[in-house]
Amino acid sequence: MRIGELATATGISQRLLRYYEERGLLTPERTTNGYRRYPETAVRDVIRIRRLLAAGLPLRVITEVLDCACGGTDEVEPCMEPRLRAELTSLDSKLDDLGHRRAELLDLIERVAEPSPRR
Repeated sequence: MRIGELATATGISQRLLRYYEERGLLTPERTTNGYRRYPETAVRDVIRIRRLLAAGLPLRVITEVLDCACGGTDEVEPCMEPRLRAELTSLDSKLDDLGHRRAELLDLIERVAEPSPRR
């Protein structure tokens, strides 16, 4: 399918599809006249990419995860689990850090809001 057909099938702009190609997430073939030709599986690939982006994964991780895809029909395959779990652990650590920082900031705000004792 051509890029316009893939854009229509996935609801993703042609510009974004080209960006995914530049980042190595999609690999179309080229016709003799230079047009991009995507396989039918590209629709599934774009859906996977969008799902992984929605989960907050950066493109570098998505590239790694897609490299392990073994041609199944699901958005996520068993071979993706270790990398996805590593990202979840990283996210949990960031959430813990943010919770600590929030508590410290709230403490500072409460100290500012308290009336200071008169001398």
